[in-house]
Amino acid sequence: MTATQPRPDDDERRLAELGYKQELARSWSGFSNFAISFTIVSILTGGLASYGIGLQNGGPITMAWGWPLVSVMVLFVGLAMAELASAYPTSGGLYWWASELGGPVWGWFTGWFNLIGQIAVTAAIDYGAAVFTTVVLDVIGVGIGTDRNAIFLVFAGIIVLHAVLNVIGPHLSAVINNVSAWWHVGGVAVFVLVLGFGAHHHQSVGFVFTKTVDNSAIGFGGVAVSFLLGLLHAQYTFTGYDASAHMSEETHDASRTAAKGIINTIVVSAIAGYLLIMAVTFAIPSLDDSLDPTKNSGYPVIYILQNSLNSFWSGLLLIIAAMAQLFCGYASVTAASRMLFAFARDRAVPGSKFWARLSARKVPVHAVLFVSVFAFILLIPSMLVPEANAPTAYAAATSVATIGLYIAYGIPILLRLRHGERFQTGPWQLGRWYLPVGVISLVWIVIISVLFILPTDDHGYPWVDGFTWNAVNYAPLTLVGVVGAIAVWWFVSARRWFTGPKRTVEEPAGTEAPAGS
Repeated sequence: MTATQPRPDDDERRLAELGYKQELARSWSGFSNFAISFTIVSILTGGLASYGIGLQNGGPITMAWGWPLVSVMVLFVGLAMAELASAYPTSGGLYWWASELGGPVWGWFTGWFNLIGQIAVTAAIDYGAAVFTTVVLDVIGVGIGTDRNAIFLVFAGIIVLHAVLNVIGPHLSAVINNVSAWWHVGGVAVFVLVLGFGAHHHQSVGFVFTKTVDNSAIGFGGVAVSFLLGLLHAQYTFTGYDASAHMSEETHDASRTAAKGIINTIVVSAIAGYLLIMAVTFAIPSLDDSLDPTKNSGYPVIYILQNSLNSFWSGLLLIIAAMAQLFCGYASVTAASRMLFAFARDRAVPGSKFWARLSARKVPVHAVLFVSVFAFILLIPSMLVPEANAPTAYAAATSVATIGLYIAYGIPILLRLRHGERFQTGPWQLGRWYLPVGVISLVWIVIISVLFILPTDDHGYPWVDGFTWNAVNYAPLTLVGVVGAIAVWWFVSARRWFTGPKRTVEEPAGTEAPAGS
């Protein structure tokens, strides 16, 4: 890495080398770039809202051992992505990398997997935020209920709020995400201190690190398989750090800061997240009651807080979590809209000109609306299944988000490995370590993609007594349906006219074409 400071026009020049003129407002600092990824990963969102997925599958050991395992494996993925983000600092991110390194067909499928994952993660984040928000409203005396209907109504309101705030402008977005980063750090500290010193009682070290829950429900594997299914809790939390890449065209010194944003997000989230979930796990008042859907409404963290603390402290922690989740959903809409803007800019989406249009404030308003509407649609199944199965619909949304995003992460990593030494790195690079890092990343992505298409509810398997379609994990059905349609579209039509990234500006004289062109 060079020690020289980039000139203000270096970012614009590099963007021109990649084929684009500066259209978005480049007003974000390196900290802002980190803050949006840190906000979307949001340990106070995924770590808490999806806590029940891990507790029901494996139990406390999933928290004690699963989180560190996933953190390490995700760091390998993040390192591989950071090298790509440094080489190609453009809002297209994963899609652009795959197109450049592999050609239009690779970019096409990467872009759609990424877009599906971005929309699904936005839906899951805002639904989880709605769950916590309804409880907070109840705590402060303005409750509208905490049943499924109330949650879905609040979910719709949150989606609208995030769309409106995103439309206002990029400067507000940077400010909100900066505040959010500190809110998350401070919030975790408060959680750990309050649960550490204020909980009515604490579980033993042996309970946290050895207690198991076998809910694998597939007839083999026992606790080991259940533990693996429970890794969705941590893996879902570690999604969205590609936001640092998608915000490249709005960030100063993007070829360095985007890469750092990805890595710093994973490292900080891994450490702070582990402290958070350990504090919650030690404070479990009763494991059986925490897992009982008639007592926890499908969300054990809320039960744990309300039964291990007095009303003031539990209410405070719920407010902290709900605010963090609102920050998280807002940032997710921001990042997803930038990805869609870049994808549409290259005419990969029906009605591309409409979705790539910018407002006077340099905001892709139509892309914001696209993401918001489809995130809302994705959670409609939570209203169609029996209320007791609504958490299963939420778990399926987390699976769609995790699988979709990680496949999109894996494709450009695979293509980078294929290029080997021919790959032209940016200022941030892995050197000779690119090969083991990339291979480990891909192996992990394959493993989790298989694991998370399995139902997390024991009645979701056809060979189990009491099987019901309401408990089936619709993640694979959703992915197969959407990806199948995209594949048909490619072979029937798109392969004839989609040629990958389209240049909007001539390359400056004297520069070299990027690797793979």
